[in-house]
Amino acid sequence: MSAAPRVEVHESAEGLATAIAGELLTRLSDAQAASHQPHIGLTGGTIADAVHRELARLSATSELDWSDVVVWWGDERFVAPDSPDRNALQARTAFLAAVGVDPAKVHEMPSTADAEDVAAGAVAYADTLRTHGSGEFEVLMLGVGPDGHIASLFPGFPQLDVDDEIAVPVTGSPKPPPERISLTFPALNRSRSVWFLVSGSEKAQAVARALADGTDLHDCPAAGVTGSEETIWFLDRDAASQL
Repeated sequence: MSAAPRVEVHESAEGLATAIAGELLTRLSDAQAASHQPHIGLTGGTIADAVHRELARLSATSELDWSDVVVWWGDERFVAPDSPDRNALQARTAFLAAVGVDPAKVHEMPSTADAEDVAAGAVAYADTLRTHGSGEFEVLMLGVGPDGHIASLFPGFPQLDVDDEIAVPVTGSPKPPPERISLTFPALNRSRSVWFLVSGSEKAQAVARALADGTDLHDCPAAGVTGSEETIWFLDRDAASQL
């Protein structure tokens, strides 16, 4: 049983992004110092973009060997590989290339160029994680939507109850684009540290619901993911305003 979630509140979205980036560099450096190759799960969204840009900036003075970090995604939009909707494109542009991550250790979810349909893409990514994964994420980062969704697991959707797959296709997403691939709760929960990255007052109600006792993950999927060692909610003042 993991410990109760820790809540860390920062005054601004900018300060939040800097703090998250600095903490990640420290955490991954510590893992490497212990002769452990870290696997991380990335997310998309505005605050993730800010974190990624801060990682590029702060890595210039960090001792972290990015070439030995393995990168995964919690979810992805099933669109063309060069679509601006791709979480992976954003991460590549913001920091992966700049900090020297080995392209062979960057495991993007399939695009429309890689799989015939979204279901095949989910099967392919599950196979990749089975083959090249370490069995757990050192750090998994997740954004949270105003409806409480995480990755591409949305309230009331059948994917919330899938417990025998690593990755699932999502169709009819309530926010565009409609087709996505997402890791399932069992896969997301194979994480030593789960970090929720949340900015903005429009997310405040979802944050409060996720952290409340007894919240059903079917109503607020963010309530369904915890780290085996720690769970941290990184919030700006606005996102924490209903706690």
